[in-house]
Amino acid sequence: MKFSRGLKALIVALLLNTALSAQYLYKDELIFNPAFNIEVEKLGSELHEKTGISLRLVMLKELPKNMNIVDYEKELIKDFNSPTILLTFSEMDSKVDIYANQRSLYEYFDKKQVLSPISSPVQAFIIALLNMDFSDMSSGGTILPLLAQKAKEGELLGKYAGSMFNGYADIAEQVAESKGVVLENAVGNANQTSIFLVKVLFYGFIIYGIFLYIKRKLYIRRQKNESK
Repeated sequence: MKFSRGLKALIVALLLNTALSAQYLYKDELIFNPAFNIEVEKLGSELHEKTGISLRLVMLKELPKNMNIVDYEKELIKDFNSPTILLTFSEMDSKVDIYANQRSLYEYFDKKQVLSPISSPVQAFIIALLNMDFSDMSSGGTILPLLAQKAKEGELLGKYAGSMFNGYADIAEQVAESKGVVLENAVGNANQTSIFLVKVLFYGFIIYGIFLYIKRKLYIRRQKNESK
C-alpha cells in the first residue's frame, strides 16, 4: 500500500507525539485516556524540572509470565540512568508497588504510608482493636483504599485511573516537599477529598454495623423478657 507524502508526515508526527507524551506515564495498557495522560505528564514534568527526579507510572494489564512485580520493576528501571521512581500497577495480578533505582530516593517519600491499605489513624486503631494486634498501625494510604472500593464494570478504568493518580500525586508532593519546592500542578485538596470520602464510607459501615449489633441484642433481650 502506498502512502502520500502528507499521510506519511502525519503518521510520523503522531508516533513522535505518542513517544514524547509517554515519558512519565511510561506504560499504559489499561486507561488510554488523553486527559489522564496529560495530567500525569504535567505533574511528572514539573517534578523532574524542579527536583531532577523522574516519577514514572506503569499501568499493566498483566505481569510477564513467571515474573513478580518487583523483578519486573528491577528489569524495567535498568532503562533509566537518572534518579527514577516507578509506581507500578498490574490489573490481573492485583499488585501495586513502588521501586526506586537509588536507595537514597526512598528518603524523600514514605513508601509504607502510600501503599497502606488503611486511610486514617482512627481506622488503623479500630482494625488493630478488632484483631487485637497493635504491632502495625500504619495508615494514610492513598492508593489501596480507593482501589479496594467496589465499582461497576464500566467504571473500573475510572477507579484505576483515580487511585493510581492519587498515589502518583502523593509521591510527587512528598518528594517536592522533601526537596523544598512547590508544585503548581499538585493535587493538594482534591487528593484529601478523595481520602475523606473513603473515610466517610468506612465509618458509615462501622456505625451501621454497630447499630445492627445493638438492635439484635435488644431484640434478643426483649424476646427473653417476653418468654418469662
